[in-house]
Amino acid sequence: MEWLNTSIDWLTLLFQDWIVVYFHMLPEALQTVILIVLKIVVIMVPLMLSVAYLTLAERKVIGAMQVRMGPTMVGPRGSLQPIADAVKLMFKEIIIPTGANKYLFLTAPLLSLGPALAAWAVIPFGEGIVLAEVNAALLYVLALTSVGVYGVIIAGWSSNSKYALLGTMRSAAQIVSYEIAMGFALVGVLIAAGSLNLGEIVNSQSGEYGLANWFFIPLFPLFVIYFISGVAETNRAPFDVAEGESEIVAGFHVDYSGMAFAVFFLAEYANMILIAALTAIMFMGGWLSMFPVSWIAPFADVPVLGWVLGDGIHWFFAKMAIFLFLFLWFRATFPRYRYDQIMRLGWKVFIPITIVWLLVVGIFVLQGWFGLGGGAS
Repeated sequence: MEWLNTSIDWLTLLFQDWIVVYFHMLPEALQTVILIVLKIVVIMVPLMLSVAYLTLAERKVIGAMQVRMGPTMVGPRGSLQPIADAVKLMFKEIIIPTGANKYLFLTAPLLSLGPALAAWAVIPFGEGIVLAEVNAALLYVLALTSVGVYGVIIAGWSSNSKYALLGTMRSAAQIVSYEIAMGFALVGVLIAAGSLNLGEIVNSQSGEYGLANWFFIPLFPLFVIYFISGVAETNRAPFDVAEGESEIVAGFHVDYSGMAFAVFFLAEYANMILIAALTAIMFMGGWLSMFPVSWIAPFADVPVLGWVLGDGIHWFFAKMAIFLFLFLWFRATFPRYRYDQIMRLGWKVFIPITIVWLLVVGIFVLQGWFGLGGGAS
């Protein structure tokens, strides 16, 4: 048995060596392309699985809150239900309405999902763990998230249906309204961190006091407004007026079926994961540990405990999980807002508060509270 294990280890090492040798024989440009593609696969495959299984988590969480089981039949305790849903939608016919613009009708779902996935190119999972290190990453994310509204508008217009167009207008107005509040909230983060780079924004929240150094404390109003605006921008309850079943059936995607509808469905959950990740990075320290340095130091050399307590990618995922749970909790708890209430909240409450708090953050910076400005010199 020892000989067998030694042979397997030798073959494994030999195979890896051959891969390295052949890889270095390739042109440098091709090596770069291969590495980028591998990084994209490493990010996209878990992300798409997370999107699929977030639907299962939602049904389980809401089921528990309503004292029922949720999916139980497909796989152990319903664990394969997302796979069954995907297979069912793959084999359903995509029906294109008469008079619809076929090209735009099929392009709209991709315009909704594409930006939600492309934004992950600049999301840092840990120190140096990022696909593309972009100094203007915050602008890149803002630009991409703004493109998603075009998918909604094109979907409703290209369907050649008054009901879809009505849902489109309501949804687009809501998304644009809350994007303004989200943008102002991120300006507050930019002022506090003094950088557009997401990795530097996280590092600017590091310090010896753990979570007391995170931006959610001095930027608490912006933190709350950003997350609630993220819920509204993704058309999630209680802001899901585009899908008001009692009013307009299913909103802008009422005429979609099969995989075309599934892509809109995936886009909603992909945007939820993106908003959770951005909230964790901007306000909750990203991959930074919540414990003060003095608490972690005595356990730094303990094999497992030191890794758990210290900074790392596990903290980033844990914070994302908390915000995703809030998305699901909101849906099971709050009734849907009226449309006029949603517009009033965005324009008359959130935007004025963010503008005032930007002034407060500017004063903080001048006083050197963030290590920037005149007070720090």
